[in-house]
Amino acid sequence: MPLDTAVRQQRMKAWTPILHPVWVIVTLLAIGALFVPLGLRFRAISDGVVEYVIKYDGDGHGDWNCNIGGNCTLNFTIEENMEEGVMVYYQIENFHQNHREYETSRDDKQLLGSLKQDDLQAAQCDPLNKLGNITLNPCGLIANTFFNDVITFVPTPEQALEQIQLTEDGIAWNSDLDFKFSQPDGFKFEPCDDCNDCVCESPEWSCTEKHVDSDGNCYKYFYPNDDTTQYLHETYNSISPIVGVTDEHFIVWMRIAAHPTFRKLYGYFENGFKAGDTVTFEIENNWIVDSFKGSKSLVITTTSAFGGKSDQLGGCFIGVGGICLLAGVFFALKHSFKPRKLADEKYLKYKVE
Repeated sequence: MPLDTAVRQQRMKAWTPILHPVWVIVTLLAIGALFVPLGLRFRAISDGVVEYVIKYDGDGHGDWNCNIGGNCTLNFTIEENMEEGVMVYYQIENFHQNHREYETSRDDKQLLGSLKQDDLQAAQCDPLNKLGNITLNPCGLIANTFFNDVITFVPTPEQALEQIQLTEDGIAWNSDLDFKFSQPDGFKFEPCDDCNDCVCESPEWSCTEKHVDSDGNCYKYFYPNDDTTQYLHETYNSISPIVGVTDEHFIVWMRIAAHPTFRKLYGYFENGFKAGDTVTFEIENNWIVDSFKGSKSLVITTTSAFGGKSDQLGGCFIGVGGICLLAGVFFALKHSFKPRKLADEKYLKYKVE
């Protein structure tokens, strides 16, 4: 026997709203009156974002053709002031990262440093798990189609004097950096006091020659099973062996996009630019787009509270608000000229047996 409670005995108080025409009309007009101004405001915020795009490779690249394996220079002429916090993105068109076989082609334990791989993880990475007897680390389609174009900011003398730099740190999610990517178990490195004495001849180190970073610092390093494994820095020259899979450009690439046309953050300027400035980038073009009939673009843009430049949010609010206003006016006219009595019995239909 159920307990004698309101819930068990179905004695809960209930409220059944009746859709009275007046309340429906007022609600529709109120929604429209709220949504349309909000949509216009969102559209104005989006219009305040300053954005410049140059397509430099692929179909319809115009005068900015960059040959694969070569370098080219892109010049952005700034026509409107760009406030502090200018973002630099690369944009890919017609590349489906959300394809099921593509997005599952990875070994998350391997990306976190594990050197052990079971049959299921190996199958997920096929056909890019091994090349003959050489193991790919990291394996899979995502890691081995990494966007490896190198984008370098070339400052003018005035910009160099103002110390304007393209910052490439802090572009990946902290959760990815802390919990999803780590160098292989057993990896180690050591900075050298003197580059001239920095040698990798000891069995303690797997490097064939020292690594020199952009600041001129020298390192020696050790990767486990290096003779039977091809690591990320051996696949892509743009990846430092000291950083490996913790390279932020690689981590950004590994967070797949939902649409075939997408942008990924490459870096940012803490300073802004003034109207009339020229912003120059040198591109080392390595990533091939002809095989999938795609294209590559470089984007520099400011941001707003809602992200980059997009009219979709404002357009949705204006569209919904406009429809509600039209419906409210229509029902108001209908109710004014030909009102309908609430619960009028003549509209009831009974099924007669």
